[in-house]
Amino acid sequence: MTNSSKLLHSVSLALLLTTAAPLMGNAGWVFGASEAQAQTVSQISVTGNVRVDEATVISYLTIRPGQQATPAAIQASTAALNQSGLFQGVSIAMSGSTLVVQVSEQAAVSSVQFQGNRRFTDAQLNTMVEVASRRIYTADVINNDVRMIQSAYDQAGYTNVSVSARTEPTSDGRIRVIFDINEGDRAGVAAINFTGNNSISSSALKNTLITKESHLLSFLFRDDMYDEDRLAVDRERIRVYYANRGFPDARVLSAVAEFDAERNAYFINFTIEEGERYDFGNIAIETSIPGLNTDALRGAIKTNRGARYSLSDLQDSTQDLAVRATQQGFAFAEVRPRIDRDIASNTFNITYLVDEGARIYVERINITGNDKTRDYVIRREFDFAEGDPFNRTLVTRGRAAIEALGFFSNVQITSAPGSAPDRVVLNVAVTEQSTGEYGIGAGYSSQDGLFGEISLTERNFLGRGQYLRLAVGRSETGETYDFSFTEPRFMGLRISAGVDVYRRVVSEGSRFDYGIETNGGRLRFGLPIVENLTLQTHVGFEQKRFTDEDTPAAPAYISNTPELDKLTVGYTLTYNTLDNQQRPSEGMVLSFSQEYATLDHNFLRSEARARAYYPLWEEMGVIGSIRGQAGLITDLDDSGIHPSEAYQLGPNFVRGFRAAGVGARTDVGDNAVGVLAYASASAEVDFPIPVLPEAWGIRGAVWGDIGWIDDTLPDVAGVAVGGIGGDIKSSIGASLIWHSPMGPLRGDFAHVIDKAEQDRTSVFQLTLSTLF
Repeated sequence: MTNSSKLLHSVSLALLLTTAAPLMGNAGWVFGASEAQAQTVSQISVTGNVRVDEATVISYLTIRPGQQATPAAIQASTAALNQSGLFQGVSIAMSGSTLVVQVSEQAAVSSVQFQGNRRFTDAQLNTMVEVASRRIYTADVINNDVRMIQSAYDQAGYTNVSVSARTEPTSDGRIRVIFDINEGDRAGVAAINFTGNNSISSSALKNTLITKESHLLSFLFRDDMYDEDRLAVDRERIRVYYANRGFPDARVLSAVAEFDAERNAYFINFTIEEGERYDFGNIAIETSIPGLNTDALRGAIKTNRGARYSLSDLQDSTQDLAVRATQQGFAFAEVRPRIDRDIASNTFNITYLVDEGARIYVERINITGNDKTRDYVIRREFDFAEGDPFNRTLVTRGRAAIEALGFFSNVQITSAPGSAPDRVVLNVAVTEQSTGEYGIGAGYSSQDGLFGEISLTERNFLGRGQYLRLAVGRSETGETYDFSFTEPRFMGLRISAGVDVYRRVVSEGSRFDYGIETNGGRLRFGLPIVENLTLQTHVGFEQKRFTDEDTPAAPAYISNTPELDKLTVGYTLTYNTLDNQQRPSEGMVLSFSQEYATLDHNFLRSEARARAYYPLWEEMGVIGSIRGQAGLITDLDDSGIHPSEAYQLGPNFVRGFRAAGVGARTDVGDNAVGVLAYASASAEVDFPIPVLPEAWGIRGAVWGDIGWIDDTLPDVAGVAVGGIGGDIKSSIGASLIWHSPMGPLRGDFAHVIDKAEQDRTSVFQLTLSTLF
């Protein structure tokens, strides 16, 4: 039995080997079968391609003529063609010695359209979608484009947006891709609440935030948009706000945004831990640098004993001390504040340590990102150049100066090792933003009635950092035409140079019984003298022509001199320490100017102006200000001053009086004559209005004005005039102030106390506010 089994097993094995041998070829090994079947490719044939050329298809293959078309190589080539995104189907096979590649191309996109979009323009959406640039339809690309559009709307506050895509065939065999967008309602910020802010009001904190509550003009400013990144910035702004007002340990414990689907709005809650309030204590300077005059440095210190602790004052003092040490010739000086906390008295004792840092030099300054702005416009903002000593304080000040240009949305400065241990390379990366602006504005003022203006402004003309402005205005009282050009660094120096050309037309009968056409221009130069003090000089020419076409007839001093030419030379000294030039809350601005006029005139005009701001109730945002001004026109040859050159006083002198409404007037025609000397003072308190959101930018104010005018009159060529009727003018009132995009717009409600019979007054006046 055993022998029979063995015989049967042997016969079966022989039959199996006989049958399998032809299939395995000469190799006969099962593991080598795939390689044995691979054929060598002699040529490649591509079929099915219409728009994609054959060379492009072949470039994706991993097989070339002369190589073997193994199953692995064919699979890799198929995957490469599919991943290219050019084809919706790929088939690769051998036909004899020819590798046949058959493809089915993706649909070509003839156009991309958007429907239902209002928040973003078609041009903006086109930059977001990949299909617009590739012009090839694939499901993956379209799905990603839908997500990109939804993300953009989500960041803009449209949390309920829905986006879908569809296609339509076109006559040329391609397809049109259409994105249907249902924006829904934009989600705003219904309320911003604070917990734990016991010392600083919620309204003051809201004013520091980038995120604003929804208000009447949110559709225009888009400042009530919730965004996590903006919320992170707001947390830091709150911390810094506290640190600058005596709370060095203040923390924002949490910032939570809750979405209310029914109201389609967010509610944001900040939880704050204020900590203790501190003042500055003893202030000292210590140095290890021989020959450094520390007494000369003290003027740079802003952290005065007894003053409230302020992080910004501490940082500014540190930087300014380093700069002053550099100005003494110690280019490597570094300043570090040593802070000693006195818990018992709630004070910080500050010792500024002035030491010599490492002797490192600037090898190179690399600038990137400035496609429009010239390199030198950025480089000149540094107080050093390549090859000069490296000083971190000067680098920080340079960055702040570059940011202050307003040409860039972002400025980053990093350092890298140079070619030697004592060399450093500075890399300045900037992100440019639009510097060209055009404006079309209209409004109403008590002085000019309805007015409108079209303007074009370029703050970085040709990338050279130059300022250019063209403007045309029209009002009920006349027309204005202005051209202005400024070179901020004349001949590479810290001197600004500019030219102004203007034309002013005052219509006959609008203010006077005669019209005035004024054409003129001037050259001006400005330069800094010391910190916060600047000098502006100018020379100009002006021609005035008086028109008298209607009745009643113009005064004799107009008809006798129908045209006047004036050449002027003058200067203005300005001292400015305001914390904010647009919305100041602390500091002062002082100016004194003189101008000499010749040709048809011979007089000297002198004016002084001052205004100081002080926070009366900082936590509630209540600000007080005091303003003073005075002017004097001196006749240098006793030939008389023409009334057109006299001060025509109105609401800028004492509120409640109309334009040119103060002083003597002619008996015929009731024309204002003007005055040769004046002085006035004003006190004002402005405050937020509790019932209005801070984001509206509307504040209230109460004020009182008092002024004095001289009774000396201009030369009116013997025309009878009424007297000034009293040299004291005064008024009290209240105002609404809107910080509009055009500037601070004021509505003043005034009650005049002291006035003359011939003075012209007004209960309400609407004006664009200025510092003076």
